[in-house]
Amino acid sequence: MEAQETQVALPLRSHTILGVCEAIGEDFGFNPVILRVPFAASVLYSPTWAIAAYFAFGAVVLASRLLFPKAKSVTAAEVVEDPASQERQEFAQAA
Repeated sequence: MEAQETQVALPLRSHTILGVCEAIGEDFGFNPVILRVPFAASVLYSPTWAIAAYFAFGAVVLASRLLFPKAKSVTAAEVVEDPASQERQEFAQAA
């Protein structure tokens, strides 16, 4: 049997604030550390602007996730075929 993977929403994870960098990295396919380092550096330079930008990106990520939800993938356990169609497939393969 395969282990089921449980995913917790990004904002609810204990090691993230809003999950903005992780969500952007996930959407575009790169490591979120590439965004976290510049954000951390910008907090040292101008905390107000950095926090404002972080929450602005958070709003954009939230809007994109609500407007364009990720399609759920279908696993083999969820696909259930009726026995009659399975028998027909077996007979077709045997012939």
